[in-house]
Amino acid sequence: MSLPASSTSNVCPVVGLVAELRGLAIQGLTRMYRPEQGLFAFRIRRRGEGLLLEGSSHRYTAIALIGLAGEAEAVQASVLAGTGVREACPRLVSELDAIENLGDVALVLWAACAAGYPERRAVAERLLALRPGEAAHPTVEVAWTLAALCADADAPVGPLRNRLARRLIASFDPHSGMFPHDLGGRAGGFRGHVSCFADLVYPIYALARYADLFGDAEARDVALRCAGALCARQGPDGQWWWHYDRRTGDVIERYPVYAIHQDAMAPMALLAIERAAGVDLRAPIAKGLIWLANSPELGGGSLIDESAGLIWRKVARREPRKLSRYAQAAASRLHPAFRTPGLDTLFPPRAVDHEDRPYHLGWLLHAWPARRATP
Repeated sequence: MSLPASSTSNVCPVVGLVAELRGLAIQGLTRMYRPEQGLFAFRIRRRGEGLLLEGSSHRYTAIALIGLAGEAEAVQASVLAGTGVREACPRLVSELDAIENLGDVALVLWAACAAGYPERRAVAERLLALRPGEAAHPTVEVAWTLAALCADADAPVGPLRNRLARRLIASFDPHSGMFPHDLGGRAGGFRGHVSCFADLVYPIYALARYADLFGDAEARDVALRCAGALCARQGPDGQWWWHYDRRTGDVIERYPVYAIHQDAMAPMALLAIERAAGVDLRAPIAKGLIWLANSPELGGGSLIDESAGLIWRKVARREPRKLSRYAQAAASRLHPAFRTPGLDTLFPPRAVDHEDRPYHLGWLLHAWPARRATP
């Protein structure tokens, strides 16, 4: 599948934007860190005229640490109340027994590897106990596991890395260019044919990293084909759409469009396959960033709120909760060509979700380390 052409002119205008986004990410993570817990909040959201921190999250903490691990020690200390990423890892590792989710364990291992935290054997053992190579798991979590194992290329886990790569490759549909939502489970129900954006970008990233490290041509080609399918369906103004039909690759439901897809998840996946395959994907990356800065759905407004020092979460339809997604899934289940008509008129995509979460900012820093934010 062909990939879009690129040019330097498409990229230069967004270099300054990336630097601005990095600054907001560091500022936002600093505000969302709870030093008394050693964890990041679940989210920050607008409440009236103020901003409110809510909850805490081990998963989001792990992703934030992955992003911060690539930053200078001074930046880490400014965010983590005077400590570094390595010093923040013991809290996550010590509470590992309470985690039943493969994805969360994989992210803790990834964070520990990125930070150079030496006491990570227990994390690897916990991950193995969850049988990532055989048991039923979401595609996203298997991809995170492969990425975590690629974060330490010298770790003695070669057979498991290979098995996970083969498992993702076997799930890929070369006709549609899509990965499924789940691996090893049932794909029934009226949403069994739906893959979301995350089901595509994380396998692209993981397989591209695996291919780059170990020279696996099949992994590279599958990641490249999925990236091509995704780029071919990018919105006219740079939107990375939300739900796809894994049978055909067609877009099922476009909204919400999430800020994290535009500035973090799509760039980290596409930059990884750029490196592994030697292709140039600057144009779709830049187009996605430009949408974030100037969204037609918002009349040229933006999810980047400089006055609040935050990047708001998404542009969504004004609708009862998830109605359009369920309606489109049900219609397309009956026939791949069917869609529920009139949704743009009934539920226009103009609502802004005034919250942000630390995993967004962690992936943003991981996608855009300082060396990529300069001309």
